[in-house]
Amino acid sequence: MLNKFMKRGQRKPSKTDTDVYDQHTPTGNHSFASTTAADGDTPPPATSGALEPLPMFREVPVSERQKLFLKKCHVCRFQFDFTETTKMAIEKEIKRLNLVELVDYVQSDSGKITESNQEEMIRMISVNIFRCLPPGPHEITGSIPLDTEEDEPYLDPSWPHLQLVYELLLRYIVSTDTDTKVAKRYIDQTFVLKLLDMFNTEDPREREYLKTILHRIYGKFMVHRPFIRRAINNIFYQFIYETERNSGIAELLEILGSIINGFALPMKEEHKLFLVRALIPLHKPKQIGFYHQQLSYCITQFIEKDNKLSDTVIMGLLKYWPVTNCQKEVLFLGELEEVLEATQGQEFKRCMVPLFRRISKCLNSPHFQVAERALFMWNSDHIVGLIAQNRTVVLPIIFQALDTNIRAHWNPAVNGLTVNVRKMLMEMDVEFFEEYQREFAEKQALVKVEESQREEKWQKLQDTADMDQIG
Repeated sequence: MLNKFMKRGQRKPSKTDTDVYDQHTPTGNHSFASTTAADGDTPPPATSGALEPLPMFREVPVSERQKLFLKKCHVCRFQFDFTETTKMAIEKEIKRLNLVELVDYVQSDSGKITESNQEEMIRMISVNIFRCLPPGPHEITGSIPLDTEEDEPYLDPSWPHLQLVYELLLRYIVSTDTDTKVAKRYIDQTFVLKLLDMFNTEDPREREYLKTILHRIYGKFMVHRPFIRRAINNIFYQFIYETERNSGIAELLEILGSIINGFALPMKEEHKLFLVRALIPLHKPKQIGFYHQQLSYCITQFIEKDNKLSDTVIMGLLKYWPVTNCQKEVLFLGELEEVLEATQGQEFKRCMVPLFRRISKCLNSPHFQVAERALFMWNSDHIVGLIAQNRTVVLPIIFQALDTNIRAHWNPAVNGLTVNVRKMLMEMDVEFFEEYQREFAEKQALVKVEESQREEKWQKLQDTADMDQIG
């Protein structure tokens, strides 16, 4: 099949076709060099116009396979314009087949790759994946994306080749034949930083590969672990305080969820600072809906490791609590419930007053989903137990909100849930509930008297002003 392609592809070489990759990353379309290139050198420009494909690994002796591996890496360093599918289709297919061969060779453990070939392979991989990303829709229009379902994801037209390059990198990292001491010379900090930059791609398929590869690098190259954590930390800082635009926050948080799960106890101060300075402030950006599920998982992983951090997390949530965004408020209430599920009595006491002041406001929210989500907290036995232990503090804070809901909330479902919560609070301590109910009624009566007196004073002032005007 390839020979047929090549016969059709024989033509007079143009100036563009004879350009080849040198020390710089190619930016235009290039043809492939012939198989007569010198071993270890960048292939020279094709001059005859006959572009011969390289043989397959199984077609050459074992002793020649390392040389063939190097040649295939050279071939795969060429870049193409994938916006036009028919342009240079033969050369693109040759590159794709060579990438498939390289992936199969590394995956099948056919033999250890020499150090020089490993270096060339990583250089080829870098040329292909480290590129300028196209601007996202929000960068063109200047708008902030808020809806994760309606927007269609961007799909990179070069993905058929990119996927194979990423697969090759992944197979190289996870291979048992890959010596970490040798590989870390090429998978260095610069490589990792460039890999992290690519998380900003709009293509979800590429982000998925990046997530898997970075996770494998973190697991295999222990020397890079602190550096990777710091680099991710810096990406979060830039996202929170500068740009609020990065497509890969969810994937980075997925990696962190697994990393946090492996933290040893007692937890280092460095990890606690990461929670306070990076993870909790991630609740601030408007695009939290894109990554909230992963963020919530990381937060709960911290608390499960050390439940003494729960009051720190709750106070952080209250600090970044949304005021005018009801959808975001519903997300916060769901996360708050998960945190409270892992909270113990001592930590609960330290934050319960500001916590239930906020919940009280949520109970009276005119947005029924916010009020309903706040009332659902009483479905948790653990949370109800914490409230019961501190009922003398909690009840006075939320009693008025419950009373207002029963009397005046427009939504019947919220009204019914409020009645059930009120009944639950009464059954915790009937005597205290009735006593506070009397105090509350007396306070309300005093408030009405004060309002009546205030109105009378204003009316007298108004009457006096009217009389002066007439006089």
